Amino acid sequence: MHVAYWIVAGLLAAFYLYSGVLKASRSRERLRPMMAWVDTIPMPVVRAIGAVEIIGALGLVLPPLTGVASWLALAAAAGFVLLQLGAVRVHLRLGDRQVALNLVLLVVAAVTGWLATIWL
Repeated sequence: MHVAYWIVAGLLAAFYLYSGVLKASRSRERLRPMMAWVDTIPMPVVRAIGAVEIIGALGLVLPPLTGVASWLALAAAAGFVLLQLGAVRVHLRLGDRQVALNLVLLVVAAVTGWLATIWL
């Protein structure tokens, strides 16, 4: 189970670290081709989502790696589940039915949360 956790959590953390850095650092114009929803949300909120993604990615990796507050890995995974539920809601509200990536991320975050119970 440890190997499975590190594979799944590592991939999820890499995705969210990349996504979070983009949201935290790029302008609205540079984000728009990848994320059309940025036009409907104030940039401080987009930046905050990016910061949450970066912190969550670190939360998946650092606590189990250091052995300090390992329960934070489960909290980070649960946070990503909630984040994707919100993302699906935003996409559907905007009439965008392309939520497959969000649903995959939701499932992967849920599996990561389940696997994170080995650290408790």
